[in-house]
Amino acid sequence: MGAAERLRRTWQVLMDGSPPEPPEDDPGEIVDPRAVDLVLRVGELLLASGETTERVNEAMLSLALAYELPRCEVQVTLTSLLVSTHPGKGAVPVTGARAIRRRTPAYWRLTALHDLVQQASIGMLELDEAHRRLAEVKRGRPPYPAWLLVMSLGLIAASASVLSGGGPLVAGTAFAATLLGDRAGAVLARRGIVEFFQLAVAAAIGATGAAVVVALGEPGQAATIVTGAILALLPGRPLVASIQDGITGDLVSAGARLLEVFFIVAAIVSGLGAIVYAAVKLDVPIDVSHLPSTPATLEPVPLLAAAAISVAFAASLAAPREVLAASALGGGLIWGLYVLLLGWNVPPVVSSAVAATVVGVLSNWLARRHGAPVMPYVVPAISPLLPGTMLYRGMVELNTGAPRTGVLSLIGALSVALALGAGVNLGGELVRAFQRVGLSASGRWARPAARRTRGI
Repeated sequence: MGAAERLRRTWQVLMDGSPPEPPEDDPGEIVDPRAVDLVLRVGELLLASGETTERVNEAMLSLALAYELPRCEVQVTLTSLLVSTHPGKGAVPVTGARAIRRRTPAYWRLTALHDLVQQASIGMLELDEAHRRLAEVKRGRPPYPAWLLVMSLGLIAASASVLSGGGPLVAGTAFAATLLGDRAGAVLARRGIVEFFQLAVAAAIGATGAAVVVALGEPGQAATIVTGAILALLPGRPLVASIQDGITGDLVSAGARLLEVFFIVAAIVSGLGAIVYAAVKLDVPIDVSHLPSTPATLEPVPLLAAAAISVAFAASLAAPREVLAASALGGGLIWGLYVLLLGWNVPPVVSSAVAATVVGVLSNWLARRHGAPVMPYVVPAISPLLPGTMLYRGMVELNTGAPRTGVLSLIGALSVALALGAGVNLGGELVRAFQRVGLSASGRWARPAARRTRGI
């Protein structure tokens, strides 16, 4: 089958939302098991590297059509993949499945796999060459050395502390506390302790550093330390993916990802709350009045700190080096927009959503312009607005005699996080709605996520 015919069939499946019937002269009985294996392995690596369910489904269907798997059905959930192809004429269906046992964000792999799928879809890769390329991607190394990936979490915390009003000493303390918490979590992981308690211990170590600083008579500095430590642990990547899956109609994966986000936040809150409670019982003067206030002016230091957070976040997710400049611009932009909106008396939740929408539009446009996946652009850009201070405020209020206010602060933190996820995904839908080529240029209604069910 020629490249033109492959393109026609790929366009048909994307427009109709279901695999096309094979041509009448297609014998249909022969199914190459290597093609089924390729589809499964690419989908597995995409999902394990942090891609959304809709994008994984599209990539797998594109490969199935490119390598002529007849009547192929694909099912993607957060923890498993299923591919089934029906040769017809009484032949036995061929089905394959894979379980996703480990998910480690590696955005450089997303970019490489995206390029592989694009080339295969237009007939530029034979099946053997595609398997070879996949093996290279799987064996490949991140674009940064291992020590930098470890240090990136500390850099996030240090930059977040500066963004909250801290100085060099506070930034260094936050860096050390976060790095110590991360290494403690790594030790627990090697001993088989589940991730929930790894995160709880990491958050507790960061909060312990803050409690010690309060005990030494610097309560205002302590708040910025713990804010940075929390921000380095917050689940920005699964949050964006969960909102994307929910918006596009994959409710099973969306629910699973949201539950994952909930447990990550619960682990952070547990570790933080335990230390704050113990500190209060030991008469350490932790008080809400010591919490940093959001800067109301667009000064160079906060803007540079926000950009540094985004760059460090991109490095921690192993994003391609080409994305770092865009991450810095996105982080500075989202912080600037947020502060401007707050200055116009817009509520924090609405300010976060509007700023995230603008960044989502620009990130999706930039990703389409470079023919790359959008996650490496959009996730690091929203990181400066992740609600670390609000989580800390809620735990302090819960443990200092203001439980109702503390619950409201925690709800506010969750609302800001959801607003960020919804905003960046709204930006993507706006780009899709007004683009001149692709799905939205003809047959916008034909996208499976756009079909009108009216709740039925």
